[in-house]
Amino acid sequence: MYLKNKFFIFLSLAMLLALYFLITYSNKSNASINLNTTDNSVIENGKKIYADNCASCHGVNLEGQKNWMSRLPDGLMPAPPHDETGHTWHHPDRYLFMVTKHGIEEFIGEKYPNNMPAYKDILSDEEIIAVLSYIKSTWPTKIKEIHNNINSRSKR
Repeated sequence: MYLKNKFFIFLSLAMLLALYFLITYSNKSNASINLNTTDNSVIENGKKIYADNCASCHGVNLEGQKNWMSRLPDGLMPAPPHDETGHTWHHPDRYLFMVTKHGIEEFIGEKYPNNMPAYKDILSDEEIIAVLSYIKSTWPTKIKEIHNNINSRSKR
């Protein structure tokens, strides 16, 4: 029961932070970000880029690091999974893109200890979208539908 409550508290905080980040960062980029889960060339490119840049932390099979919801001794959080068991699909495309490109600290405009690098000087926008498209392409249909609804609501 304790672990279940801890998860829901973590999930609620993550969703509130996501909303805050979207509102705070909305003026930094007005570009529309849309992940593409139907173009096999985009997905295959994203899979390769993921393997080269993301799998070492987030797992070869998108499984994340062990105990990803518990802080490490240094206070940082382990890398979360990007499969349906994680919280990636709880965030709109634009949020995922901006955090990947700029890093969480630039995105929120303040210090936030984490291990996730900013990829703005490493990957192009198209490569970031390809990686995120690959990740989304692996989710079950129901999760993709929920994620599409999250995207629709975030664009209002």
